[in-house]
Amino acid sequence: MIDKIRNIFSIPDLRAKIIYTLLILIVVRVGAHIPIPGVDGNALAGAFERLQDTLFGLFNMFTGGAFEKASLFSLGIMPYISASIVIQLMGSVLPYFQRLQKEGEAGRKKITQITRYGTVLLASMQSYGVVAVFLPSLTAGGKSVVVNPGFVFTFTGIISMVTGTLFLMWLGERVTERGIGNGISLIIMVGIVSAFPNVLLNEITLVQEGVR
Repeated sequence: MIDKIRNIFSIPDLRAKIIYTLLILIVVRVGAHIPIPGVDGNALAGAFERLQDTLFGLFNMFTGGAFEKASLFSLGIMPYISASIVIQLMGSVLPYFQRLQKEGEAGRKKITQITRYGTVLLASMQSYGVVAVFLPSLTAGGKSVVVNPGFVFTFTGIISMVTGTLFLMWLGERVTERGIGNGISLIIMVGIVSAFPNVLLNEITLVQEGVR
């Protein structure tokens, strides 16, 4: 096994791609811990303890814990995935997208551009729901998660989350072009893997307490 790894890193081009991919994945994990302005981290952590077994907890797992921290990458790469799925579905029913699919490289570039616009739209809608509805509704110990709710918090929160999603999308595309494997898939995978230790520890704790 060690010899195989040594052989892999002995190839300059492959070594550069692996290092490039790892550096980008490190950036992804760092960004998942940078909160948007105006959020009380302690109150948010307390509020999310009640949401771990809900749909929000599942979504948080796919974002690598970024959602429960209300970080720049709270939405993860999911708006891009959703936009891509919608565009693919439209390609089977709308003649315009069917033509684009048959136009080769030019058509793919146009579809990619439309997908990016769709990502911005979906990310804007989702981030508004998070910063204007979801976060202000959370409390922990009688303390609100949002320090100063209002227009400024909503505006800065939306800008921060949308920018974070677009940055993740860009990082994923860079990995696909210059790194190893599919960048979007790797970003999702590293988010799920990073949450695994906490999930395992929680399960062990529950077993020890006799809950399971």
